[in-house]
Formats: sequence, C-alpha cells, structure tokens
Amino acid sequence: MAGVGMVGPAHAASYGTPKISLSASYLSGAVGATGDPTVTVTISQSGADASALTVTAAKTSKSSVAATSDVTATGSGGARTVAVTAHAQGYTDLTLQVTGLGGKTASKVLHYAASPAVRFAADSRYLTGASDASAAVDVGGGYMVVANDEDNTLRLYSRAASGAPVKTWDLDDALDADKEVDIEAATRVGDTVYWTGSLGNNKDGEYKADRNTVFTTTVSGSGASTSLTFGKAYHKLRDDLVAWDKANGNHYGFAAGTADGEIPKEIDGFNVEGLEFAPGSTTTAYIGFRAPLAPAVPGGRALIVPVTNMDKVVTGTKAAFGAPIELDLGGLSIRDLRKNAAGQYLIIAGSWAADDNSDPYVLYAWDGVPGHAPVKKLDLPTTDAGGWESVVDVPDLTQPGARVELITDDGDADLYGDGTQAKDLDHPEWQKSRSTWFTLG
Repeated sequence: MAGVGMVGPAHAASYGTPKISLSASYLSGAVGATGDPTVTVTISQSGADASALTVTAAKTSKSSVAATSDVTATGSGGARTVAVTAHAQGYTDLTLQVTGLGGKTASKVLHYAASPAVRFAADSRYLTGASDASAAVDVGGGYMVVANDEDNTLRLYSRAASGAPVKTWDLDDALDADKEVDIEAATRVGDTVYWTGSLGNNKDGEYKADRNTVFTTTVSGSGASTSLTFGKAYHKLRDDLVAWDKANGNHYGFAAGTADGEIPKEIDGFNVEGLEFAPGSTTTAYIGFRAPLAPAVPGGRALIVPVTNMDKVVTGTKAAFGAPIELDLGGLSIRDLRKNAAGQYLIIAGSWAADDNSDPYVLYAWDGVPGHAPVKKLDLPTTDAGGWESVVDVPDLTQPGARVELITDDGDADLYGDGTQAKDLDHPEWQKSRSTWFTLG
C-alpha cells in the first residue's frame, strides 16, 4: 500500500520507539461497498515530527478477504485515516505498522470483518454498532435517529455515510426497563417522537412487561448536534387493545394472540410494527400490525387500529379506538408505516412469520384514507441478508425519480459466513444494519 509521510535522516540513537494506537480495534466492511467505515490511527515518535512517519499494512491473516495492498492510509501528522477494501466475505487480522525515523517500528492488529456484496452497493450504507434496526426518524441536516429492537438505546447516524453512531441515548433508566422494549416503530410530530414496542409476547410466548410500552422523546437541534430528552411512557396499550377487541366480539383474536405461550409472529399472533398519525391529525395514530392478519379474505388483510387519543395515551390516559382499517397488501402484513407532510404514506409490507428473509417485501403507497386501496410501488430485493423494517421519511411521491431511504434489520443474518447471527457477534463494531436508497417509479 502507499504510505503517508517520508523517511528522514537515519539517526537511530536519537529517536525513541514509535507509538501507534487505533480508534477501534474492530472494523467492518462490505464487498463492493461505497464509503465503508474507517479507523483513525494515532502515531508519534519521540524526537521526530509525526509527519515524517509512515503507516502501512505489514501483514494480513487472510489475503482473500483483504490483502495488505487493500489497505490505504491517508492524512498527515499524528492522525491517519485507514480504509480497507474488502474482496471476499470473512475475517482477517490486519497488522498495521508505523515506521519511524531510524527504521524503528511499532504495530497494532486491526480485526477486520467483511460482509458479502449486496445488489444495491452504490446506494447502500452500513449503520454499525447494532444489527437489529427496527425504526427510524429523520432529524434534519442529513441525520436520523434509529432504534434497535434488541436494546433500549437510540442512535444518531448520518444518512449519507457508513459508520458508528455519532451519539447514543440509553433509555433503560428513563423507561425503568429490565429488558428490551422491543422498539418496532416510531413517528415524529413537531419536536415529539412517538415510539412503540411490539406489545406482543417474546419469541418463547412469554409476556414481558417492558414490551408493553409506548413512549415519547423530544428532539432539539438537528444534524450531528441533535439532542433527545425522554418524555413520558404508557404501559397498558396492549391491555387496552385486548379489551377493545373483546368488546367487539374478539373479531381479531387479540386475547388469544396474547395468551401465555402464544408466539407473536404467527398469522394469528399479536405483534405491532407500524406507527403513524392519520391524515391531518396529531392525535389519532394508526397502529399497524405484523400479526394478526385480518381474516376477511383468503390470505388475510393487513390490520390498522386507530388510537384516537395517542397524545393523551402517552401521558397515562386509557386508549380510545376508531374503526379498524383492513388493507389488501397481497397477503402480507405491515412492517413499517410512514407519511409525509402532504399526507402521502409508504408501507413496507412483509411476512408475519419469524423466519421470513426469503419471503417477499413490497413497498406500497397509500393516501391514509380508510377504504382506499394501497398502490404497489416496488418489489424490494430479498437476495441480500436482512429484512426491510424502516422507512426513514417519505419523499414527494408525485415527483418523478423520488428517492426513499429504507433500512434492514440484519440481526438474524450470517454476515460473515461463520454461522453466527449478527445480533450474537461479540463486537458491536461488527454488528450492523443496512440503509439503502431506492428510486420510486
């Protein structure tokens, strides 16, 4: 690789041993990716100007993943930026070496992992630090806040670049939560962001109280300077939904779907994955269900239940409900639901099943009006790892070539070919979800 800096006069006795440190010891990339994450290498040598030092890759443990020639260092002075170009899925240990004046050297190992190429590499970015992205909201200035359904931490990411979150907010204490809320959906009204847990049982069919949560955060600032403060939370929306369905003849089977031992990701289960407000309203929220499917037609219809007082629910008021809405999404259910200021909605439709990575995902447009049919916009690719979970925001759908950013949940994916699910990887730098831009026809 081409190093940065030049070798000065060789007076070995007058120079100390170089020092080298890495901003992270673990780094993730992807084959064919644009703008992969980098590491900062800090170097110094007693008695020498840091700009005279050279950073190179001296060794790789698996050249098929990334060879020494695939490592580049840029910058000058005491901080260099090191990037890696991946050639194959897998792991390799890269030995980064600083060569100082007098020929003295020092080295550090960078543990590198590469995921396979994806179909839309040029339009994809990777959000590292967590793998189960489940909801996202735009906060302006090219940044977004992303929830992860395996913890209660909200993360601020650039919408244009791959890499780690710029900021994080751990809400365990604010939510008084022992386990994950299983955040699955979010929407923003003014400076208030509403978030909801899945409200269902866990994967073993057990009731976990923390999942029965809706809460708010308040946004201040924008872009990389965004700040979040916790608002209020309500822990009985699931109970209110079950009581409402019972009062209406158990039409959707909410009581049965939430019973002890019932798995949420079944066609007759109970699992929320969509949250958005009704057209022109800041009080009536649409709750979109992954399960159950409404039993109206063969294959089922996707279900939305309007909560008509969501602004009051998060302050502790019992939920009130409007007439349910059933949408024909071709036998698929709601995986996310998002609208823009003009009242144009996008729906990610996917399977209700737990193991659904090979099942279809379809993007629909809708006007939010009960009785009006959604319109299919795009078949989403399913050949790559992860399931489509989040719409960041909705562009003007009347504009030709409108672009939308969608995010995958990669928690169950074997990103690096060793049989380990991303959510179980030991190092958060290797955990990631994928953000991809699509052009809507």
